[in-house]
Amino acid sequence: MAALAAVTLLSLTACATDEPGAGPSGGSSSSAAGSGTGEQSKFFVQADYDAELALLGATPTGPADKPWEQMLNPTMVDTAKFKKAGPHKICFSNAALNNPWRQVGFKTMQAEVEAQKSRIKEFVHVDAEGKDQKQIADINDLLGKGCDALIVSPNTTATLTPAVEAACQAGLPVVVFDRGVNTKCPVTFINPIGGYGFGHAGAEFVSQKMKPGGKVLALRILPGVDVLETRWSAAKVAFDKAKVDVVGVEFTDGDPAKTKKIVDDYIQRYGTIDGVWMDAGAVAVAAVEAFQDAGKPVPPINGEDQLDFLKVWKDKNLTAIAPTYPTYQWRTPIIAALRILDGQQVSSPWKLPQPTITQDNLDRYLDPAMPPLHYAMCGCTDLPGYPQRWK
Repeated sequence: MAALAAVTLLSLTACATDEPGAGPSGGSSSSAAGSGTGEQSKFFVQADYDAELALLGATPTGPADKPWEQMLNPTMVDTAKFKKAGPHKICFSNAALNNPWRQVGFKTMQAEVEAQKSRIKEFVHVDAEGKDQKQIADINDLLGKGCDALIVSPNTTATLTPAVEAACQAGLPVVVFDRGVNTKCPVTFINPIGGYGFGHAGAEFVSQKMKPGGKVLALRILPGVDVLETRWSAAKVAFDKAKVDVVGVEFTDGDPAKTKKIVDDYIQRYGTIDGVWMDAGAVAVAAVEAFQDAGKPVPPINGEDQLDFLKVWKDKNLTAIAPTYPTYQWRTPIIAALRILDGQQVSSPWKLPQPTITQDNLDRYLDPAMPPLHYAMCGCTDLPGYPQRWK
């Protein structure tokens, strides 16, 4: 991941596209500004925000013990034109393997491929290494490799849209997951409820648990990715409504050392930080350690379902919450691709459940036998190679 200077949200909005990557509905920007949150992201779409928050209370359809096969408010589409005899060659253009979430997810996907080995003759994975131009070249190359279906996790939303459209035009059934693109052409887009739901859950919790009008530090990874943009834009809505003082919106590049320095700088500048919100949880422990190193109490904070954070939360009795973007979603594109090649209907979009870890259910997700960077929502315990594959 290229180094990004820590910048404010005002410079972020110049990087965003005019449409949300999570869907093809189009978008509009808002100039409404709150206390320290700046202008609303150009990725923000009120209708999509409202729909995602409504999904937080929706009842999924599908097997109760297989959330990676469940659907929220499904809209089924016909795939008969893609039906063909197997076994199949499934190709996957991956944005990157540059963080623990993606590494855990890819191991889960590989195990799902192994579980379906009677139906998959070849699985081709190409890692774009976090580079848009490499992923564009990867997709173009895969179009000549005899793939029966193409799965894409885009590096960034707008830049990868033409490459995905080219794959659709080549006649391949395309399945996009995790991060979206600005086109309707894929057969389906698979992800959990999404960024709005994640951002809202964390920001609402932090706002409610801190003192009224207190100081919040928002930590982000990078701009221009739909799911991260929508996480922040939902958090902005919650923070503006709660009238908290967002004293900083900083990019960490997902780097623990940079995260600790940013948090320490804000502690030195303001003396007290009353809440920390994060658009992803991989560096949550680094943020906690910055407060501990400064001899300061850890304020209300959100992380994710990474086990190192869950363990610190339990051991240090933190005031915390963990919205999730479950890594079990990496199973679903393989399942979807096979169903499409069978000519079976699939939901488009295919929205998966998105559980939240709270103080009440924390113990259920703690697993001391798994490594610190493992994600509790892997949905992988029934897959070949568990637990060794993930250790």
